[in-house]
Amino acid sequence: MDRRRFLSLSAFYTVAAAAGSLAACHSGDDDNNGPAPNPVGMYVFPQGVASGDPRDVSVVFWTRCIANPNNTANASTPSNVPLLLQVSARPDFGQLAATVQLTAIPDYDYTVRAKVTGLQAKTTYYYRFVAGSDVSPTGTTLTAAAATEALPQLRFAWFVCQNWSANHWQAMTLMAAETDLDFIVHLGDYIYETTGAAAQPGPAEPAHPMITLPDGLPLPGGGTYANTLADYRTLYRTYRGDKRLQTVHARFPVIAIWDDHEFSDDCWQDHQTYTNANLQQTARRRNANQAWAEYLPVDWGDVSFDLNNPAYNNIRIYRDFHFGSLIHLVMTDERLYRDDHVVSEAAIASLLGHDPVNGNDFVGSRYFVPQPVLAQSEVLDTQQLGRVPSILGTTQTQWWKETLQASTSTWKVWGNEVMMNRMWLDLSAIAPAPDNVVFVLDCDAWDGYPSHKADLMSFVKTQGITNLVAVTGDLHAFQAGVVRDVPNPATGTPVMVDLMSAGISSRPFFADARVYAAGMPLASLISSSAAFDAFIMQNNPDMHYADHDGIGYASATVTPTQFVAIFNKVKGLNPDATAPASPLAKRTRVTINSGTVAVQVEDNV
Repeated sequence: MDRRRFLSLSAFYTVAAAAGSLAACHSGDDDNNGPAPNPVGMYVFPQGVASGDPRDVSVVFWTRCIANPNNTANASTPSNVPLLLQVSARPDFGQLAATVQLTAIPDYDYTVRAKVTGLQAKTTYYYRFVAGSDVSPTGTTLTAAAATEALPQLRFAWFVCQNWSANHWQAMTLMAAETDLDFIVHLGDYIYETTGAAAQPGPAEPAHPMITLPDGLPLPGGGTYANTLADYRTLYRTYRGDKRLQTVHARFPVIAIWDDHEFSDDCWQDHQTYTNANLQQTARRRNANQAWAEYLPVDWGDVSFDLNNPAYNNIRIYRDFHFGSLIHLVMTDERLYRDDHVVSEAAIASLLGHDPVNGNDFVGSRYFVPQPVLAQSEVLDTQQLGRVPSILGTTQTQWWKETLQASTSTWKVWGNEVMMNRMWLDLSAIAPAPDNVVFVLDCDAWDGYPSHKADLMSFVKTQGITNLVAVTGDLHAFQAGVVRDVPNPATGTPVMVDLMSAGISSRPFFADARVYAAGMPLASLISSSAAFDAFIMQNNPDMHYADHDGIGYASATVTPTQFVAIFNKVKGLNPDATAPASPLAKRTRVTINSGTVAVQVEDNV
């Protein structure tokens, strides 16, 4: 299949904006003459509109359009839906910068996206989609400034971990109200692949009823997990049906990567980790890839999405963006190329007399891992692989190094999926053997790949890369910390800052930690979230702020002299399980001065 035919079938188009009032229409299908007039109410846009991957001359525009299921006249309508995208620098669309003819087809669940190029840098554009006589909501987007332009300020937000079946999504209401954001970053866990009461981590707001998957498979321990393309599409359709998420997408361009739950919890490559077997599921991984590519406003050409490639890594989502000379945003993929977790779940199970295949020994292998066990396992894995175990993989690691080394931007911002901050607990003086060791709390994060982490941080140091700030998610906690080339504060050199946002709704890490630590001497030390945070910071002096019992999002104001982040913590559900009308609980300010690797924290600002 040639590339032109593939892009036609995939409902992805690249179109140049017009120099005058109207761009030439373009379609991958020569016989597509645009939408025919129809009565109002024939078509609907149930997932709203979105824009993404903003550059100085281009933006990707997205929607999903279907025949209105409530209109009985649609029984005889064709399955394909002709669409027209209109882009304008004017809110009344009085003068069009571009028009694009598109066709929403069932092959891609009626989602379409168009990359419009030739736009003006640092310009607000309005966009909408037209199907017959039906018009979508109007969205706004903003192109980036040219990479060489000096900017006085930029503002952006980042968010993660929006579990439909936990808590509420009012943090999105607060984020959408920040009308001066230039762009938004999503760092993964856009959906959660598990459903059902047994997989639900607590109550959820009434607006989020239980999701039923058409082909879901039984989850060990209860619940159901997504397996087929229909399953993953069901999740994205449902999540994108929330009006608060639609508002965020309609107001700001979004730059997205995935983490684990877009495929499978704590996944690596095309392996799931529900059991110690780490079952390989290539078809499932490809289904997850396709649904993510269909429902996120990403540039398919840039991420190299190719359904003709039969491999599990048929898409490459790591990429970078420039926002003037102020910010260089580097987005990485920390799931598709990562090696297996350093400590084998099956090996731990065998040592404990558990089932090495059907059991689930994530505690001791991925969480609360004794540091000597991690070190010994990494030596063995290095011998087997012929290199140290990696999160980024060899090709992406080289790309990351070369991209940062060549960057001339004032701030290098790393869109980083999993925790870079060190999180160890030293129980050597307070616990009996064999627990009188240092524990690494999260080996699914960078702590679990210590030599790979040290290689990246050593590179940052030796190459003199300055003003590197990671914006991070995954752990369901707020953190601000300094990261060193060597994790020992007595000998290591600070090289970057890691700023982690808690999840939009997902259960806070403190609740998980209490479960993981059950039966250990540590359990008595985490009787409260405040005690847990204090113990974490006591054991990790480079962590200057920790709140492991929060939900919310983060935003940042960046100038040539400062990077100022705000952690926006929101309240939980009301006693009657409804979402709070006034959701903000508190804000915490974290300031980084240019040229330094240090953080200043002001709580309750």
